[in-house]
Amino acid sequence: MSCNIMIVDDSGSMRAVIKKIAAISGFNMDHCYEASNGREALEILKENWVDVIISDINMPEVNGLELLRSMQADDLYKEIPVIIITTEGSDERMQEALSHGAKGFIKKPFQPEELRSTLYEVLGMSKDGAYGQDEADMGDLDF
Repeated sequence: MSCNIMIVDDSGSMRAVIKKIAAISGFNMDHCYEASNGREALEILKENWVDVIISDINMPEVNGLELLRSMQADDLYKEIPVIIITTEGSDERMQEALSHGAKGFIKKPFQPEELRSTLYEVLGMSKDGAYGQDEADMGDLDF
């Protein structure tokens, strides 16, 4: 199954690195949207569906934690899982992100496998990228 992802980071080169790592890790992307801050991410969400967001914390205008707070206040957006990827690896910062609704937290630098496994985990997918039990149950549907 392929997914739409959004990468939110004020560094264009870091967005490219994350996109490349997601691709080489074996994660199956359909569309990859990019935003340089939380404000741009919210604008993209108005016009496009994404299955998961990968976001930095420190960005101008609207940072990653402010993006999380805005998403939690919206009934549609609050269900989209957000993975924080940041150099700020303190336990306090990680807990702050998780308390604001982040579903995953990755410290930079990271390995491709760490990104892939975190993506699969927050999306409820098995290690091979399938939805596991859910896909097996779909064979029983008759519509």
